[in-house]
Amino acid sequence: MQEYWIEALGSRRSEIRRRWEALLFLEFADSPLAHPENLVHLIDWTFDEVLAELRRRKTSRRSEAHPPEISKVRAGCHCGHNPLFNLFVAGEQALLEALIELQASNPSTDPLHRSTAVAELYVAIRAIAMREFDLLCSLCVGRPQPRRTASPAAIALPV
Repeated sequence: MQEYWIEALGSRRSEIRRRWEALLFLEFADSPLAHPENLVHLIDWTFDEVLAELRRRKTSRRSEAHPPEISKVRAGCHCGHNPLFNLFVAGEQALLEALIELQASNPSTDPLHRSTAVAELYVAIRAIAMREFDLLCSLCVGRPQPRRTASPAAIALPV
């Protein structure tokens, strides 16, 4: 994504944050941790992470043709109750709305740059979502535990 779009998103932080919070409160909270009151505190950190990820991808020239489907991100959660899902869905929509509004205000932008910026936004936020999902899910008590098998050295043979 061009630095111009990243800076423009950053300059709309308060507007994006308000929209993100409003969208978050529309989501269904299926656990106490998923209540919007608990997640709003992560909006600023997540916003900063998205901008940083966009800049990292810009400088490293990473190119992914398609962002992972949000259903694949959610499927990584074994219990299906990762509270971060609502945070990232609401954030993705708020950021995408802001980016599209910015692009609409500058109709002379090359269509390729517009579509690339949208795709890179999806890739960035979903990469962060996957990373944070994996981290939280690794701590989950609902995560299936690997079957333990006795190692050959631990099996006592009768003498």
